[in-house]
Amino acid sequence: MQYRVQFMALLRFWLKQKENSMGNKRSIIQILVILGLSALLVAALTWWANNKGITSQSQADLFSDEVELEGPLSPEALEAKSSEAIVNDMNPKAVFKTNKGTFEIELFASEMPITTGNFIKLAEEGYYDGTKFHRVIENFMIQGGDSNTKTDNTATYGQGGPGYTIQDEFVAGERLTNVRGTISMANTGQPNSGGSQFFINTVDNTNLDFDKEPLSSKHPVFGHVISGMEIVDAISQVETGPRNLPVEPVVIESVTIVSAEG
Repeated sequence: MQYRVQFMALLRFWLKQKENSMGNKRSIIQILVILGLSALLVAALTWWANNKGITSQSQADLFSDEVELEGPLSPEALEAKSSEAIVNDMNPKAVFKTNKGTFEIELFASEMPITTGNFIKLAEEGYYDGTKFHRVIENFMIQGGDSNTKTDNTATYGQGGPGYTIQDEFVAGERLTNVRGTISMANTGQPNSGGSQFFINTVDNTNLDFDKEPLSSKHPVFGHVISGMEIVDAISQVETGPRNLPVEPVVIESVTIVSAEG
């Protein structure tokens, strides 16, 4: 009986020690889990704090007094912007020196090789030197390029040419439309009847395009004014007489071709 009591006492002691040992293991596991979760929480809080700081800084930059935003342009500034010419540096240019001032035209050689080639040929031969703008209509266009205007016989003005005609070069393109500042070929209204005469549009005249209504006039555009449009405007406002001929001659003293190479 005594031995049994002692055995039972030893058994209870061993079980208690075993229970304590299992509890210690569970405690260690719980501590490790808590430490792991704490590390994840700290990492998440750090990430959130950093990203919130960047967002706040970006928002501060957007609304900072140091950020200068360009306000709406005035009507005058808008007009100046719209008149800025887009220039292709690979295209040749024609410099018109007149008794009213000088203006410069970019020739669309890449898009209109036939028309520009003919114009350049005549200019380099001096064909246009001394000719006059013989037809000037305000709010429409100014026309020149007739060798007959080198004489005093005004009855023949508008009827002259180089002695040949060129092929109509009808090409569709964003720039190849009769808008303000463009230079276009004059003709008799018949196909392939252009030669040397040209006109410069002082307003938009898209009704003169070959591919726009009313399709009754077909005048190929081959360049546009890139500087001195105020001179063209001044010419368009001179006093005119019968047949829209300027009362005081507007003379093209010279046309100089400037190549893309300079």
